[in-house]
Amino acid sequence: MTQGKQQRNYRPLRSTDTLKKTMKRYYILTGYHRYWGKPLGRKIAWVTSGAPVEILRAFKIHPAYPEQYAAIYSTNKATAQLCQVAEAAGYSQDLCSYARSNIGGVLRPDLAPLGGMPKPDLLVACNNICGTVLKWYEVLARHFNIPLLVLDTPYLTGEMTAQARNYVLEQLKAMVTELEKITGRTLDEKELEKQMEFSRETTGLWKEARQACQSRPSPLNAPDLFIHMAPIVVMRGTKGGRDYYRLFRDEVRERKALAQGAVENERIRLVWDNIAIWPKVFSFNKMFTEREACFVTDTYSGGWAMEQAPGTPLESLAATYTEVFLNRSPEFRTKQLVQLIGDYQADGFVMHSNRSCKPYSLVQEVIRRRVMMETGVPGLMIEADMADPRAYAEEPIRNRVQAFLETFD
Repeated sequence: MTQGKQQRNYRPLRSTDTLKKTMKRYYILTGYHRYWGKPLGRKIAWVTSGAPVEILRAFKIHPAYPEQYAAIYSTNKATAQLCQVAEAAGYSQDLCSYARSNIGGVLRPDLAPLGGMPKPDLLVACNNICGTVLKWYEVLARHFNIPLLVLDTPYLTGEMTAQARNYVLEQLKAMVTELEKITGRTLDEKELEKQMEFSRETTGLWKEARQACQSRPSPLNAPDLFIHMAPIVVMRGTKGGRDYYRLFRDEVRERKALAQGAVENERIRLVWDNIAIWPKVFSFNKMFTEREACFVTDTYSGGWAMEQAPGTPLESLAATYTEVFLNRSPEFRTKQLVQLIGDYQADGFVMHSNRSCKPYSLVQEVIRRRVMMETGVPGLMIEADMADPRAYAEEPIRNRVQAFLETFD
């Protein structure tokens, strides 16, 4: 994914070139499974974005992410056709577009960018992001006839409880037992601690880069956050991920020191809520940059800026992955958004009512009203889809964005 040169009033990042190389290495390693056997002798697991991959890496299992590939399918304009393949096979258009495009890519890999995903040896799903992943991964398990490991995280209506943590902890212990059977290895606790330390460092660097956007002007804008989050999703627990974010953090620091904004002549500061609209990530953002508006932070990429919880490695993973923000109450998410608006001195916020991601979207209107009441800043709701371009209506969205931005004149 590259930043469009046609983007007006927008300063690109030098580290984008390194990002391309970093992600290319990851895809090549993943692709070895298809073309030259197992990558470096390792099994491959398809995992949900909220799965505890540090454990998998400790077992020398290479993780691949259908959700991340689905985003690539979307930016490469392949989602609509792949979704139609899944729909023709009987899957409803009301289902998540990530799931439909992934299933379409499984059924017709010749239509998928990168040739689709390599065949997995096992599947790992965690429902801390949504419930759809459970049925989605059951479909995949039946298709490939491979093991499916599920981590059930209880929904947190309030703060984390000992009961919730212990419930997930026992599942992680059971998952370790299953992985030992699947791999023929015994869990190396020192290796797990090493993976977790890489994750901890990576998260700290990502968090520091994001917090630099509290300055005026903001050194990053929404496309920067969306695109440069790729390694923290697919390379958590790796030295390569950690090293990339050191470079990224340093460039953001430099921009901050030189007062170089991602959007020149930044005038309006906004917060984004929900997953990016991948097929329109640049053209949609241009509606804002041409009016000198910058998305200085967001809730989506911030989901990977969570600090690890204290405790033993498995206790820490149990709490950290249960406390993912999509597994939290509307009250928690309201407080989170209010705090972001205050910390980043935002003038307003934009919520993407994402047709595919119902856990993210269904309570947004309640949150929007509460946030507007508590902060006094305006909030805009945009209806679209994170991957399927058929749910994007250009003119109505442009009209709503223009009317929203005119309130700041």
